[in-house]
Amino acid sequence: MADYRWTALDEAGRNRTGHMAAADEAEVRTRLLERKLFATAVVPGAAPAPLARTPRLGPAALALFTRQLATLLTVTPVDEALETIGRQSEKPATRAVIGHVRQGIAQGERLPDALAREPRSFDALYCAIIASGDSAGRLVPTLERLALLIERQAAIRARVQGALAYPAVLAVIALGVVAALMIFVVPRMVEQFDQAGAPLPLVTRAVMGVSLFLAHGWGAILLVLILAMAAAWFALRDEARRLTFDRLLLRLPLFGRMLRDLHAARFARTLATMVSARLPLVEGLALARDTVRNRAQRAALALVMEQVRAGGSLSAGMAQSGLFPPLLTYLAASGESSGQLDAMLERAADTLEREFDGSTAVALALLEPAVIVMMGLVVALIILSVLLPVLQMESLVAL
Repeated sequence: MADYRWTALDEAGRNRTGHMAAADEAEVRTRLLERKLFATAVVPGAAPAPLARTPRLGPAALALFTRQLATLLTVTPVDEALETIGRQSEKPATRAVIGHVRQGIAQGERLPDALAREPRSFDALYCAIIASGDSAGRLVPTLERLALLIERQAAIRARVQGALAYPAVLAVIALGVVAALMIFVVPRMVEQFDQAGAPLPLVTRAVMGVSLFLAHGWGAILLVLILAMAAAWFALRDEARRLTFDRLLLRLPLFGRMLRDLHAARFARTLATMVSARLPLVEGLALARDTVRNRAQRAALALVMEQVRAGGSLSAGMAQSGLFPPLLTYLAASGESSGQLDAMLERAADTLEREFDGSTAVALALLEPAVIVMMGLVVALIILSVLLPVLQMESLVAL
């Protein structure tokens, strides 16, 4: 195939230019007519130099781009919509990504193929949903639904990070306070009792031992922690060990259910978007499976996909695995029997996300006082280790 430079007129009589790889000039003119462009000149030309590696669009920028594109495609062609979005963008990174995609459109590529030029911003799932909506003639509704999917996933991610932020900060502060007391305060206070020569209580000696170890052995502690984290990281790189670890996570009393519901909600909403875009169910399962982070659930979805390919039902496969919420399997079965699988999966995702929010609130309500109580007990132990020698010395003086 050769590269051709072309000039054409659109339906409004405006000039368009671009590059296209084709077998001959006739193919270029035919493909331009399919895009409702009348070629005025087609000449052989060198392909444009490849662009440097462009940055990755974040979730917020990707959602904004998708929603803007859906709005503009109702009134303008794809290349004009991309040009408008790129011109209005304030970030050079976004303009570079959109410019590369627009270059593909100018060369005669379909929108999904042009988006695939930027795999760091538009992954296989994104491009597959766009391709399905484009083939079904429902590109604008598909883009709108895809933007909603990205926004909701970003909202869930923000809620998880927000839920973990407060207890993490509280735990770090508590550990810092206890470490400061043990390293700097306890040795200086107990040192006075050593000079008195009186025997120290067992609690005081134990606290002093821990304090001396923390003060002089912090390097060894840090080294052990680093080695332990490195060993865990290398161990979890093995797929068999990671699969076992993820199965154990799902069996934890409260955290396991929260994790199961979170991944199931993400899977259900992604699959609902692809089903609404008229993507085949097996292909949609193959793509939605990659959005699930838990290896055990991902392996179960691979078996479900094989069952669906063999003629089985989605709900029966998920119920058989036992790794998905009963609510999801029940609503999926209702959707399959009523022909409204996408709507039922959306409803399941909404319900599971609400349950996740409720479970998160309960976990935080239990975790915050637990951290405070643990810190209080440690501080009380330190105070007791200091007060006991004082009381012992007072009793000896009284005698």
